[in-house]
Amino acid sequence: MASARLYRVILPVDSLDVAVRFYAALLDDAGMRISPGRHYFRCGEVTLAVYDPAADGDARTPRPNFDHVYFAVDDLESVFARAQRLGTLSRAIGDGGFPMGEIARRPWGERSFYLQDPFGNPLCVVDAASLFTGKPA
Repeated sequence: MASARLYRVILPVDSLDVAVRFYAALLDDAGMRISPGRHYFRCGEVTLAVYDPAADGDARTPRPNFDHVYFAVDDLESVFARAQRLGTLSRAIGDGGFPMGEIARRPWGERSFYLQDPFGNPLCVVDAASLFTGKPA
């Protein structure tokens, strides 16, 4: 039996134009409009979908995700600089007493920083060279 693969993550938003500007700037990728309420960004083998239900005529109210969506990147410092310009870095203090909105090596070994999108969806960006996958190195 083939194993399941994650291929799409949907982030709820209430303004597709604001979401597209934010994610295009953060990811340095224009993405692709799929419908009046959906815009897709390819992130490796997984598609990030920003979704505005009202723009698609759906009777749903978007709410922020409960927990973080994690992005692995090859150049953490460049993405951090873009996130700084967007002004949405986390101000919280996290595990190990580290500021979450700054690049730091976390207690589990990853170099990362945390932010949220304009809709309150929590995000984390991790240096791909430091990914913790739960398996011994």
